[in-house]
Amino acid sequence: MPDNTVQAAYTAIHNLYIESFGSPTDLDPEDTAFATTHLSPGPVLDLGCGPGHFTKFLTDAGIPATGVDLVPEFIAYARSAYPNIAFELGSLRELDAPTESVPGILAWFSLIHMEPTELPAVLAEFHRVLTPGGRLVIGFFESTEVVEPFPHKVTTAYRWPTDHLSATLRAAGFTELGRLYHPASGNVRPHAALAVGKFATTTA
Repeated sequence: MPDNTVQAAYTAIHNLYIESFGSPTDLDPEDTAFATTHLSPGPVLDLGCGPGHFTKFLTDAGIPATGVDLVPEFIAYARSAYPNIAFELGSLRELDAPTESVPGILAWFSLIHMEPTELPAVLAEFHRVLTPGGRLVIGFFESTEVVEPFPHKVTTAYRWPTDHLSATLRAAGFTELGRLYHPASGNVRPHAALAVGKFATTTA
């Protein structure tokens, strides 16, 4: 899905989103523990950071983080709420970072609006900027169907079986390090997280 479509959709509901999900206390302790375990010691790019709540959590946990998001209103809020943390307006598709310069990336539900054909190029960009041995943590909606679109409350989104997304990451040059799964509960859809690393491959 084009960046401008996603940007417009989140801009339209940015106040409601901030009220509903904009605090570090809204994060699940299992999710934060999973992310900090795999992203420590940083620094980390929090890509699709929204109002900066996960960026703030990582920073408070001793993991330096910079938040990046498409939505100017989210970046303005984050800069105001957390003035000691760096936040930048930008796209996940073209990162403003030199090759092999970033030790860690958090993409927490920030790839969900990417169409299946778009994902490999975005993962290649992540792979480009990560240092050798760098880590990537992705949060996503889980599904038993292979790459299944669904009517997300903001705009159309996609969910993946964990094994399928892991294979897509492997094709992009990553090695799986860990996974976390949350089954459906009440009105919350099943969701999961994957941690992967960028490691050199050897040939015989």
